[in-house]
Amino acid sequence: MKDNILGRLLNRRFDGDAHDNFSDKDRNSVTIAGGRLYRVKTCRVNYTTYNVRRDFSTISPNNSPDIMVKSAETGDEAEKFWYGRVIGIFHALVSSSHPEVKDASSRHMDFLWVRWFGVEPGHYRHGFCYACLPKIGFQLSSDDDAFSFLDPSLVIRGVHLIPAFNEGRTLGLLNVESSLARVLNPDEQDDWVNFYVNM
Repeated sequence: MKDNILGRLLNRRFDGDAHDNFSDKDRNSVTIAGGRLYRVKTCRVNYTTYNVRRDFSTISPNNSPDIMVKSAETGDEAEKFWYGRVIGIFHALVSSSHPEVKDASSRHMDFLWVRWFGVEPGHYRHGFCYACLPKIGFQLSSDDDAFSFLDPSLVIRGVHLIPAFNEGRTLGLLNVESSLARVLNPDEQDDWVNFYVNM
């Protein structure tokens, strides 16, 4: 969380929070007023529809938690979008004594706690020319980038995901029987292996 806060205070471009160059000293320069995070139930994301009209998505961990953001990857083979499931929506009053932060005064900051999806590995092709929806699945919980925090302003819009029923469910992605990461039903003991992104 402090990597995300410090990266935003330093006006760094979102890279999936892979700020490998932040030291513990850098992270300790971040102060959260009163040591308090405030949790909220919804987040509204405004976007432009395909027919150039205004609309909005209401993101809620309990009802419609799935989002899309522009990918930080580059290159011909890079995916254009990343997908995530919002576990929590928070705000806090933050500041930093880091020497590169221009304004050391406290400021209000919103952030999302996200469980990330990854694309289906292998030779799966999607798009209109293949008549296939994009296929994604949760990243392994042991991966460093399976969970992170995100600036809500980076969210393009909410998405509708359809479980790939024929591929079944697994306990291998998040190998605990109950978890807050399963926000739609914390009592579930496993996850769908894959989802299709409804276009």
